[in-house]
Amino acid sequence: MTEVAGGGGRYGRYGFGALSHRNFRLFFIGQGISLVGTWMQNVGEGWLILTLTNSPFYVGLTAALSSIGVLLFSLYAGVVADRVDKRRIIIFMQLAFMLEAFAVAILVWTGVVAVWQVLVLATILGIASAFDIPMRQSFLVEMVGKDDLMNAIALNSSLFNGARVIGPAIAGLLIGLLGIAWCYFLNGLSYIAVIAGLLLMRLPAVIRPARTTSTWGGFREVLSFLRSDRRIRALMLQTAILSVFGFPYIAMMPVFARDVLHRGATGYGALTSSIGSGAVIGALGIALSSTRLRAGGGRLMLVGGTAFGILLILFSMSRVLAVSMVLLALAGCAMIVNNSITNTLLQTAAPDHLRGRIMGFYSFVFVGMAPFGAFLFGLAAEYIGAPTAIAIGGGIVAVAVLLVAWNVPELRETGDRFTSIPVA
Repeated sequence: MTEVAGGGGRYGRYGFGALSHRNFRLFFIGQGISLVGTWMQNVGEGWLILTLTNSPFYVGLTAALSSIGVLLFSLYAGVVADRVDKRRIIIFMQLAFMLEAFAVAILVWTGVVAVWQVLVLATILGIASAFDIPMRQSFLVEMVGKDDLMNAIALNSSLFNGARVIGPAIAGLLIGLLGIAWCYFLNGLSYIAVIAGLLLMRLPAVIRPARTTSTWGGFREVLSFLRSDRRIRALMLQTAILSVFGFPYIAMMPVFARDVLHRGATGYGALTSSIGSGAVIGALGIALSSTRLRAGGGRLMLVGGTAFGILLILFSMSRVLAVSMVLLALAGCAMIVNNSITNTLLQTAAPDHLRGRIMGFYSFVFVGMAPFGAFLFGLAAEYIGAPTAIAIGGGIVAVAVLLVAWNVPELRETGDRFTSIPVA
């Protein structure tokens, strides 16, 4: 479906085979610019809510509402993804994100911003994300094919987390010099880049399968596929546990920066950037090793998940900014190793006609379950403190991954054979 198969050329020689595909290069450049803006807005939003409410609970609630749309609509979006032109839907969602960013910027600039407005717009953003995430995830294989899929996922993760380094650092400076509104406004402008990249792609005509079943029938089909192998069920369950008890630690960073480490917006940006720095290293490591990891990625995924939980516990004990930054970098690395390999295993196992639905289900557990975790973390931080909440979450994550490794030993040997799963 693309110009170069198998990651040839100069990019393939350096371990970046996905970049040998023109469409992916356009996607990569546009996403890179857009994601910097996204992370600027994420930092600005956390600081805006904390400034308006002075409440860790509302910080967690905002993060929860940003994901609630994924919880409610991602399964349906996965069914839609298998039936439509993914590029067109992705463009529409980018336009929705752009309008939301400009709306908040105007509210802040005019001095009429209120907590309920930010919460409502965050909820709308989550609904758009419900359709955007499974579309983008399942669109990757259309750009690079299965041979370069792990490489593309890892490079996409490195891009996402590289932006997590740059975006928060810029946001910390912007908040102090020009105000929170600029984080939103510049993010709105950044969507122009990803939309332009999508429009410039040259995609072959894709024959969509005839619609032979209802939406519910399409959903039952993917459930049958998920029941066909316990390795897939284990991956989904593990992702759900990490989503609820591990990933929401990021939402607590403004609380940790201000109330635990006693730093301002600059410290908050530094903590968030540290997560991104470690995640970039992990993602690039996966990208460079993607060919070798096809034979033993499951084992490394389990190690990454266990290490992530342990590092969260250690981070919760730190009261020194430099130590906290190092621990967050290591946690970010472990987290992205687990996430990238899980994503690849699922997409490789999915037949073409079910990939959108599989990624819709993955989005449901990966992002859609996050509102529960963000809400619980915010509530726990309000009463027992952010460090204790993070430590408990890390302990649950580490134990859960170890139990998965113990009960599903096949995951430790997962490789190319993962593609041979029968569909019930």
